[in-house]
Amino acid sequence: MSTERMRPGAGRHARSGKPAGQPGSSPSLAGSFSADFTASIVVFLVALPLCIGVAAASGVNVALGIVTGIVGGLIVGFLPGSSLQVSGPAAGLAVLVLGFVNEHGVAMLGPVVLISGLLQMGLGLLRMGRIFQSISVSVVQGMLAGIGVPLILSQIYAVVDTPQLGTALKNIAGLPELVADVVSDRQKALALLLGVMAVALCFLWRKVPAPLSKVPAPLVAVILGSAIAALPGFEIKKVAFDNMLTAIDFVGPSDMGGIFDPAILTMIFTFTVIASAESLFSAAAVDRMHTGPRTKYNKELFSQGVGNTICGFLGALPMTAVIVRSAANVQAGAKTKVSRILHGVWLLGFGLLLPGMLGLIPITILAGVLLHAGWKLFNPPAFAQMWKTDRAEGAVMFVTTLAIVVTNLLEGVLIGLALAVILTAMRMSKMTVRKTVEGDLTRLELKGNATFLRLPRLIDTLESLSGENRVLVDGTGISHLDLACRSQIEEWADQHRKAGAEYVEVLLPGDATPKSAEEQETMDETVDARHDRLPDTVGAASSSPSEPARPHAPELEPAHYHAPTHAHLVHGGPHARQHPSGHGSHGPGNTRPVHPQPHHAPQPAYIPSQGEPLPAAHDERAVRNSGEGTRR
Repeated sequence: MSTERMRPGAGRHARSGKPAGQPGSSPSLAGSFSADFTASIVVFLVALPLCIGVAAASGVNVALGIVTGIVGGLIVGFLPGSSLQVSGPAAGLAVLVLGFVNEHGVAMLGPVVLISGLLQMGLGLLRMGRIFQSISVSVVQGMLAGIGVPLILSQIYAVVDTPQLGTALKNIAGLPELVADVVSDRQKALALLLGVMAVALCFLWRKVPAPLSKVPAPLVAVILGSAIAALPGFEIKKVAFDNMLTAIDFVGPSDMGGIFDPAILTMIFTFTVIASAESLFSAAAVDRMHTGPRTKYNKELFSQGVGNTICGFLGALPMTAVIVRSAANVQAGAKTKVSRILHGVWLLGFGLLLPGMLGLIPITILAGVLLHAGWKLFNPPAFAQMWKTDRAEGAVMFVTTLAIVVTNLLEGVLIGLALAVILTAMRMSKMTVRKTVEGDLTRLELKGNATFLRLPRLIDTLESLSGENRVLVDGTGISHLDLACRSQIEEWADQHRKAGAEYVEVLLPGDATPKSAEEQETMDETVDARHDRLPDTVGAASSSPSEPARPHAPELEPAHYHAPTHAHLVHGGPHARQHPSGHGSHGPGNTRPVHPQPHHAPQPAYIPSQGEPLPAAHDERAVRNSGEGTRR
């Protein structure tokens, strides 16, 4: 036995089958920490301007944006769920928060965020995280675009140091006046130039050669814009930053008094749904960026709830997982959750030690950074791609976006979900109808899913058969038949028989009305009596000097008879085989009409109800039951 000692960690790598240094493997502690440390610096530089910008766009003290970023790093970063996803204040919620703060005040923001966090924790414990993955892609992309458009419209005003007018529609209506103000006001024109520079840097910085392109574009925009704004002649608005500790406003029991107001409850529900959805959609996107451990959605939802509960208690902004920071974390080579924890440490240190530097940052620069973020959310090429892939889904995406812009985020998403459900129902209820005429028999074949959504078409099709004397409605190819369509077919068949039709046969997949034992026994006796008469009757009708009498026809399924005038086709003829049970070769319960033979072949037999004579002009023909058809 070898006494050689195994190198620590080697066994783990060998068992996992993954090389050290890759996400999801067990890299050496030194190598992992080195990669995570470098990634944390990159994420911090990306997160800092976004935390400040989102807070400014939300109408609150910018220090609260940093507080939310710190909680996202130190608290949520430590919790299980997703190891590489980074959380913080989200640009997608900025417009929603701004509207809420303007209407209800900053003091009410903390309780709303706190309760939303508790609800997220509850959803995680109830294992509801996976439900968000079942939402239609068109609704998700429409929601993101609907978040991006109002964000863009609001930041257009911030770029020129002008307060926005309110809703997206009001901001659109005020654009002509805004243009006139920029033309007539030199300082607003200078602010616009700095904002445009920030937007251009965010879009074009990735084309700069490495290693310079490794520096985050928002950070470059902030540094360069702040330097230019410090030059003489620039009198543009800058960030107003209070001490981070004094900006915190702890929520107490006295602050919870207004939470039962319908408007407050609606906002709690909206924050919960949108923050959860955005976080889990981001998790799915981040998982596609690396080969490490996959996100545990229920745990991630619970962790997001813990973070929002703490943010609400501190009176800070709501948080979500942020795709921009998460992507920067992965691309910077992060291996474990240490990188996102460290980025929270850097945010905490900056907020405590260097708060004065934030007062040098122009508002227009932050607005330019958020304009870029809003455009990425809007993502116009996604509309063209969705329309090219599936026009119906493209329409759902467009309507969802438009509904959010015209109404609000919650109502727009609900409209999109309703459209997606309707579209799915229409596609799931696709039904094909095939009508053929074979001799004097009109055959109507139904396939697919017959639901109430297809009822108008079904009614029109059945009414088109009103003048036919011999009709076969074959519904054995229907995968799903709801009560509305079943009732319509049966009602039409009864009315058509009463109108004097010679032959009406309806085959449906399953029995509409379950029968009691007594009813079933009575029907069995009735059909047995018919079966006893069939050999002599059929033989008399079919015998001729050149043709011997045909053998017994198989027993018919008793549960399939409801009307005394109902017509039936049975399996018989010289080549019919007898089942060991005494039934035909296909057994009982297998009734399906075979296509009528060409005009030179004998016509299908009319098997009368009890007491009726068999017409001599008819000859019985073989009919095989599919095992799914039920006679009506």
